[in-house]
Amino acid sequence: MYLYNITQEKIRPIGLEDIIPSDQSHFYGFISYEESEAVLQAFGLNNKIILDSIKNKLMKYENYEGFDLICINILDHESLFSSQENKICIYVGKNIKLFFCSNVSVIIKLMYSIGEEGVSIEYNRLISAFFEKVTIEDPVALEKIENEIYALEDGLISSKKINYVNKIISLRKKLMVFKQYYEQLLNILDGLQENENNLLSNRSLRHFKIFSGKVERLYHSVLHMRDYVTQVREAYQAQVDINLNTTMKIFTVITAIFLPLTLIVGWYGMNFQIPEFHWAFGYPMVIILSIAVVVFCLIYFKKHNWF
Repeated sequence: MYLYNITQEKIRPIGLEDIIPSDQSHFYGFISYEESEAVLQAFGLNNKIILDSIKNKLMKYENYEGFDLICINILDHESLFSSQENKICIYVGKNIKLFFCSNVSVIIKLMYSIGEEGVSIEYNRLISAFFEKVTIEDPVALEKIENEIYALEDGLISSKKINYVNKIISLRKKLMVFKQYYEQLLNILDGLQENENNLLSNRSLRHFKIFSGKVERLYHSVLHMRDYVTQVREAYQAQVDINLNTTMKIFTVITAIFLPLTLIVGWYGMNFQIPEFHWAFGYPMVIILSIAVVVFCLIYFKKHNWF
């Protein structure tokens, strides 16, 4: 648990016993889920609403009388489908900003990086900077996915042996995670910009508007890549169909060549007295006829570009 009292740009670490809410002081807190109930009681805040939101896994923005509540997940780009989630709930009051997370070190790491950039603590800039940090690595992750799609398309062109079905399914699942994430994030940003409780300053709202535009661009980039993956899948399906048609064409040509040979075999295999049986050149004649049929069929099919 990390609690800070901010007065005239001065930051002072405090404990639970030092919490004395006032209009002249601002409080920031970074609290684990286990410590959340004690901290909420110390500030005299509504326990039930916040604790219920912490248990809920959804990303959301909720507006209550006198405070806003934001729940956001931090994507793990190395394991998008991992069951372990870095969920952060943010209580935004007039003079109190509390960050609740299962792993406080995740928040502290983000805050240190924000502090190194010299972000001012006034105007709620810290919250907007936090949102920006949450998605700062997303463009790199999306670029990596886009390069995977390019490689998949190049593999189709060069006929590389790749498990295209598994790769396409994996890429679509990754993009679906990003799509749902940005949709929920945009909903949260829309709620923040409405600012019904007037907890955010005009300057802070401007920062959120700029950030919302960035998320919107990331969202459209994901949609574009989903369409791109669909095109690659259709190209792969077309390639499979072409290969299948080529195989069927070969079998059709072979069948067409052997049909007349089958007729000859059936004809001379009948259990009747055929004059050619008593002819000295009957057997060589059947051989020559069979070879002639094969040669004729090959020349005819080649002339008409059947293979």
